[in-house]
Amino acid sequence: MSEEESKLWQCQMQSCGYIYNSEKGCKKSKIPKDVRFEELPDTWRCPLCGAGKKMFKPV
Repeated sequence: MSEEESKLWQCQMQSCGYIYNSEKGCKKSKIPKDVRFEELPDTWRCPLCGAGKKMFKPV
């Protein structure tokens, strides 16, 4: 599966592991469902640890 097809992206910060699921969005960040990870603004941060998008990998 390519990065563009992945609906699940996991934060790689040690002891975090938050998973962004595009089918659910992110209520804490007020991101509606069906917003792909690639469509998130560059300023978006992990809602648990504050890591930037570059710290996420597709799973």
